[in-house]
Amino acid sequence: MTATERLSLALVWAVAGISAAFLMAPLVVTVAVSFGSSAVFTLPPPAWSTRWYERLWASRDIWPALATSLRVAGLATALALVLGTLCAIAVVRGRFPGREALVTFLISPLMLPGLVVGIAMLQGFRTMGLRDVALSLLVAHGVITLPYVVRNVVAALSLFDFTLIDAARTLGLSYPAAILRVLVPGLAPAFLTSGLFAFLASMDNYPISIFFTDAWTKTLPIQMLQLVEERPDPTVAAVSTLLILLAVAVLIVGDRLVGLRRLAEV
Repeated sequence: MTATERLSLALVWAVAGISAAFLMAPLVVTVAVSFGSSAVFTLPPPAWSTRWYERLWASRDIWPALATSLRVAGLATALALVLGTLCAIAVVRGRFPGREALVTFLISPLMLPGLVVGIAMLQGFRTMGLRDVALSLLVAHGVITLPYVVRNVVAALSLFDFTLIDAARTLGLSYPAAILRVLVPGLAPAFLTSGLFAFLASMDNYPISIFFTDAWTKTLPIQMLQLVEERPDPTVAAVSTLLILLAVAVLIVGDRLVGLRRLAEV
């Protein structure tokens, strides 16, 4: 390796390290503040304490909001997986004009600002007469999680050999049974990946959820914002730390499941 190559490699590693530190700094600060004893956001904290986690455990506002977010995220992810898979199959296997435009339309919620999408859906729901908070939240989160499923499943279906389904049918399986026993296992990694991203995107969504909550039904991000406005203490940092751990745990479990699936295929 020449001196120029070594210098280039060192520069690449330095830029990568600085970028990683820049991205991780807010997370480290949040975790550190959540374990501080100060009633204000102080770094470094004057002393280490778990008082904010104890307050969080006794909170009467956070846990109902967390339950609402988990319920909405779970149902929206399931809805997006079903509808997104059907849309992806139609796009990949169908032969009709405007397929590319349809794909662009299905992933368009990712291309637009969240506030714009939220206002548009709010006006649309009012026009249709949909005023139920729980149902509005579910439909809205289903719309914003659908693109994650469509993009992943379309990519997976583009690489899938559909002659395997025909082979399964020649061996005596019906068409639905062939789909369940051949296509679904083959797309399992795509389902898992898209489901994880859809779930996390729904849990973390604020700009759309704010239009469909009320005083009795609030998602976790909306409740956290209210806590910051009413009582700006490190309890919010404790909640954020737990959400960070949840995201890391979900990604680790998903990676392990995908790895086990690949080993089973080998």
